[in-house]
Amino acid sequence: MEPIRHDLRLSETVAPFGVGAVVDIRGESLIAADTSWWDKRFGDEIHCDRLVERLGHSVLREAPSHSGRAGKDTNSLLYWRFPSWRFCERCSRLSQQTSRSKGKWTNVCSCNGALVPMRYVAVCKRGSHIQDIPWFKWAHRGNDAGLTDEVRFCRSSKELRFVRSASDGEGLRSLRVECGGCKRSRPLSELVTKDALTRDGIRCQGIQPWEETSASDGCEHALVAVQRGATGNYIAERISALDIPEEQPKSVQAADNIRKHIFFEKVVADNGGPQAEMVAGWIADELGVAVGDVLRTASEGQPSDDVLLDLKDGEWAAFTKKLDTPGRDRSGGDFVVDSWKVVEHPGVPDTLGSRLTAVGQVRRVREVRALKGFRRYSAEADLVSADLSVDSRRRPTYPAIEMFGEGIFLQFDERHLAAWEQQPEVQARARILVERRTSMPWAQRLNVPEPRFVALHTFAHLLIRRLAHASGYSSASLQERIYASTDRPDRTAGVLIYTAAGDAQGTLGGLVRLGDPDKLVPLVLAALDDGDVCSNDPVCFESDRQRSSSLNLSACHGCSLVSETSCETANRFLDRQLVLGGGSVPGLLDGVLTEIRSAEALSLRVS
Repeated sequence: MEPIRHDLRLSETVAPFGVGAVVDIRGESLIAADTSWWDKRFGDEIHCDRLVERLGHSVLREAPSHSGRAGKDTNSLLYWRFPSWRFCERCSRLSQQTSRSKGKWTNVCSCNGALVPMRYVAVCKRGSHIQDIPWFKWAHRGNDAGLTDEVRFCRSSKELRFVRSASDGEGLRSLRVECGGCKRSRPLSELVTKDALTRDGIRCQGIQPWEETSASDGCEHALVAVQRGATGNYIAERISALDIPEEQPKSVQAADNIRKHIFFEKVVADNGGPQAEMVAGWIADELGVAVGDVLRTASEGQPSDDVLLDLKDGEWAAFTKKLDTPGRDRSGGDFVVDSWKVVEHPGVPDTLGSRLTAVGQVRRVREVRALKGFRRYSAEADLVSADLSVDSRRRPTYPAIEMFGEGIFLQFDERHLAAWEQQPEVQARARILVERRTSMPWAQRLNVPEPRFVALHTFAHLLIRRLAHASGYSSASLQERIYASTDRPDRTAGVLIYTAAGDAQGTLGGLVRLGDPDKLVPLVLAALDDGDVCSNDPVCFESDRQRSSSLNLSACHGCSLVSETSCETANRFLDRQLVLGGGSVPGLLDGVLTEIRSAEALSLRVS
């Protein structure tokens, strides 16, 4: 197939039109080749050590960009025409015709009618492959009585037509593929039945459209016919990281100090014997750590890099370090955070000040987003890498973009959060989502919906909706990053709401200015007030089965949902009851609105 030139925004080369995606543009249907086809002479390399460490030995590269009109020598990426089968909107001829006119590729039939891509393609159920439906072969298959020898041995491949039969209504049965040679006619309704392609003997080739046919011996999984623009045809797996100074979490620092202690080797040598606990007690007293931490460190042997490789652990450590020194941040660079303690400012409700401890105004932050690969048809299908190179000596290349933005970081009180999430009613509420996640293999790639994650996640959505009204940014421009985990050595409890733009160095300041105490506190209270009442109440508040796969509890479009591009989990694992309370469930921020409303009522009586 021939490469076709067209323009995309830089961010679209990662999503939604990244490697393996089908894009419709100017009457053409195209698909993007993997990065092994990228010309290494163009496209700047993007440096982000934290992200490369997570992805492994690899290269992050930005797609080529240009200003003005593209010329003959303008650097570009390759997109292939897919599907190759098209029909003429004038004469209805169905073919894989490709021709040139004055040296340029055309999308015109021999009758001068425009060629329209066929709407259906074949996708592998498990292998994430995609291919053309062989329409001539399909049209001459089937189990009906019309399958005569004349049909079976027909060779009139150039007489295939895609027609509409008005006598068969308006559904797929009215759309037919007809052969002018043997007069065979087959409706598209037979294409979408269960195991239709398998019964017709059409097998998966085990490749992507831009790969050579000889590169694979085929795939054992079944094909299914889907519309080429269906959402499930392309499920991108992206990963992003904030480019911040990597900080060691406190648990890692403590473990390093324990290993460096002069008596640590004696604990390891005794291997859990009677002297190990005694010597561990000496180390614990001297370093100010728990005896269990010393024994656990000794049993681990060599230090593990798992914590350091986790992006959010490093980010949490960096943010908390900034928040430990309140005031103006004059460090410069791409990670600038001014911070203030919530309890130190007047006008903050006591119930809010006991749960929200510190706020960071992120004046500048750099984010790098990369496309790791994609899946097709199902989230349980195999992951296809963004780089399909067969050269083992070559470092894989992942499409990436860098974005600069601003944001607001909110840190919650760990002691209050830990006590709240231990309550049986809270655990029972969150267990509903945990069990549903466990029963769905594809959902197990999402965060574990423990109580603190669901509560902070829902709070972030409520605040995003409110910030969109005051910041000057649309809700789709705001992103969330939830730090809420109890199964890490260092527990996390915070929310980052930020915006980033790939075409601007810096930001407009419309979001970070709302992080000032006199602006943020009223916005937080307004967000909680918005979440207290939903236009779909009482149905929404009393529900525990909302959204796809019932992965939301009390949350809907009227109160908690935001743009899916803004959410880490695509609007899943939300529940207003775990934030505001309801019924027998105590909320994380339960009582905040009650205190405010009581104070307002008192002031009205006094006045």
